[in-house]
Amino acid sequence: MKPLDAIIVGGGVIGSSIAYYMSARGMKVILLERDRVGSQASSAAAGMLAAQAEIHEAGPMFDLARASRGLFPQLATDLSELTGIDIGLKRKGLLRVAVTDADVAEIQRTLAFQKTAGEQAEWLSTEQVRQREPSISSEIRGAMFVGEDSQVDAPELCSAFAHAAAVLGAQIKEFTEVKSLLLDQGRISGVMTSEGTLYSDRVIIASGTWSGPLLAQARLTCPIYPVKGECFSVLSHTPLIQSTIFSHGCYLVPKKGGRIVIGATAQAHCYDRKVSLGGISKLLEASKHLLPGIIEAEWEKAWSGLRPQTLDGLPYLGEHPHWKGLYAATGHYRNGILLSPMTGKLVADWAEGKTEKDLSLDSYRVDRHENVHLKKEGVPS
Repeated sequence: MKPLDAIIVGGGVIGSSIAYYMSARGMKVILLERDRVGSQASSAAAGMLAAQAEIHEAGPMFDLARASRGLFPQLATDLSELTGIDIGLKRKGLLRVAVTDADVAEIQRTLAFQKTAGEQAEWLSTEQVRQREPSISSEIRGAMFVGEDSQVDAPELCSAFAHAAAVLGAQIKEFTEVKSLLLDQGRISGVMTSEGTLYSDRVIIASGTWSGPLLAQARLTCPIYPVKGECFSVLSHTPLIQSTIFSHGCYLVPKKGGRIVIGATAQAHCYDRKVSLGGISKLLEASKHLLPGIIEAEWEKAWSGLRPQTLDGLPYLGEHPHWKGLYAATGHYRNGILLSPMTGKLVADWAEGKTEKDLSLDSYRVDRHENVHLKKEGVPS
């Protein structure tokens, strides 16, 4: 029997993407998830692909986000053909709305940066915004319209990645917790799980908020902490918006069937997934100011998720500097959905010995916070 080319720890959108891209290249992989696939942050996300609207300056995140956004059109077709799952790619653009003078000034700076970077974005007056989206409040000051920023249905994307990986030969094991890493003589050889031991000379840690303890076993402390985000959704028979609406107070993401997702609060270092009345109240008020007609919509539901944040806001991507074959692909915070295709592609490239020519990945190094302790017993130097 062919040995495993990789063990992927974590069945969210990042781990599922990695399983898909590696399987698509003929590699034999197993995906391990302690709960259900896509049951954590991936199922809670609104699915925005805001490569331009949420990033205000040049840098590694801007480059990675744009590259990943560009993979979605073909990806949607490929996943649909393999699985029959429609990931809900909706390319109606995004409006980053200005409510105050300070918002206007900030957005104008972002517009100038976007043009310098060669991206398409335009300023719309209040009247122009309302021509495009008549239900938007007349009290806004204008908006930046980004035609290339789009959205998907996040739970469907994660499900499609996992199903496609399985179609291509990947093993998917849910309710299987990884207890420890098997490390010996400068390389990894597998993992010990709640269901037994698995062997492979390549292990990828992609378990989001829960990645830290496993990486710590390899003397690598990648500071990752949860940021609780609360959201709610409503239903409207009358279409209220076509484009995604984004502001400092909240975002509104229109889905199929007249559904709108509204989010999201941000509470750092919180593992409590209960939805608070206070959090939802703030989102309700903010959404009413942007879209007054939303008060006539029918309440659907509320939920929360734990987004994995890092000290500098950048994910950890790459191989452990001292334990060969151990990789991290974690800490994507709010950008897990957006960055999932490129992350999966990068890990598959590394497995084939390829290097990325068009992106600089130095800023994502797993040891960039100098938390690898070389002098401890058992760590190769």
